[in-house]
Amino acid sequence: MSDNKRRDRGNIKWTSLMLPEHVQILKEMWKEDERVEKGVLEEDQAVEIDFKLQMAIKDDLTVKVKYHNEFGFSYSKVKIISIDRNQMKLNGIDQDTKDSKFIMLNNIIAVDIL
Repeated sequence: MSDNKRRDRGNIKWTSLMLPEHVQILKEMWKEDERVEKGVLEEDQAVEIDFKLQMAIKDDLTVKVKYHNEFGFSYSKVKIISIDRNQMKLNGIDQDTKDSKFIMLNNIIAVDIL
């Protein structure tokens, strides 16, 4: 028997026999497996992020924000409108899409001033 005939195709061979709902559940389970943990910021990193955010508000600067979403990390170029300390979120305008952007402060990993 050749290597191609012995090679297992994994879940591919079963998906044609599954209901669409089952395929969707499998995709969600695989997505869960790819989840990346946020980690914990050091105090000096948190202070640096806060300093850069305050400077960006004061000087009307655009920042590149790296933040943790539910499954990994995302980046956004944002013009900050305000920081709501009560609700712990950053309010801004995404410079790529020109849409409103809300980022939870406790999810921010890094900030770079552009």
